[in-house]
Amino acid sequence: MPRSLLTLPLTLMLAASALSAQDVPAPAPQAEPGQAPAPAGQQPAVAPANGQEGLVVDVEGGISAPMPIAIPAMPTVSSQGSADTSGIVEMTLGAEDAPVTLTEYASFTCPHCANFHKAVFKDLKRDYIDTGKVKFVYRDVYFDQFGLWAALIARCEPTRFFGISDMLYAQQKDWIGNGDPAGIAERLRKIGLVAGLESDAMEACLTDEDQARALVAWFQENAQSDDVTGTPTLLIDGEKHPNMNYNDLKALLDAKLEG
Repeated sequence: MPRSLLTLPLTLMLAASALSAQDVPAPAPQAEPGQAPAPAGQQPAVAPANGQEGLVVDVEGGISAPMPIAIPAMPTVSSQGSADTSGIVEMTLGAEDAPVTLTEYASFTCPHCANFHKAVFKDLKRDYIDTGKVKFVYRDVYFDQFGLWAALIARCEPTRFFGISDMLYAQQKDWIGNGDPAGIAERLRKIGLVAGLESDAMEACLTDEDQARALVAWFQENAQSDDVTGTPTLLIDGEKHPNMNYNDLKALLDAKLEG
């Protein structure tokens, strides 16, 4: 049986200052997109469910990687959490009083999540969210620092979150590219600009250390509370389910609505 991922500390280490282009180190060998790298000292925290990406934590202390230009330091966040998460906005779609609530835990760097949003989410939104049957809640999961950066862009202007999320998933392979941190940062900035974010506002979001710290702590709290061991994970009125196709999800939602 998979165990809860956050029984161990999670650390996202960011560089102490902005790097010039010549200072960016050559990227280390990359894991598959959406899969956290596992250098010496790291081991999988869980065995992922079928059709999910498993989460990786460092038994020695955390996840770390070279940093791209102009994204600043972020303090260590332990599993106990010292960050103030009260200002984090819950991203939702649909009627607040919908009879069923569906929560998705997902990572912007997870290929299975991208596939869910391509193959399932549009039909889900059309048939259930837009019709007032389902309230949809999206919660971030961070495999790596790239998913955190993407979340900082997507959350920069909350009213644009789901539009930017659609772009991040649709263009996932393109903005992840070969895993070069500087290239990823620049491609994320371009997505933000195309989505209508002002350049200065976007840079402020990317360099908001308090927000980054709070997002990591919030992710830890939520994932531990709901025993999230892979992505995408779906909660239907609090009942946990793994990744699935639209027909299977439709059957579960219809059963809830009829009950």
